[in-house]
Amino acid sequence: MGSRNEGGFDRVVRVILGIILLAVGLLKAHGALGIVLDVVGVVVLLTGLTGFCALYRLIGVSTCRRT
Repeated sequence: MGSRNEGGFDRVVRVILGIILLAVGLLKAHGALGIVLDVVGVVVLLTGLTGFCALYRLIGVSTCRRT
């Protein structure tokens, strides 16, 4: 993995969004849409929990506050 590159607000939004996507994928969506929502939800949730986003690293973005 790597060092954190997500700030606090970014992480909170990702965790909330990940939970919402998982819930919708599991409870409301069916078939391929449900699977896609679940996969995206897991990825977003995990990046929020770990504070690391591989895409951010790839494009050189960080929302962490530098001290």
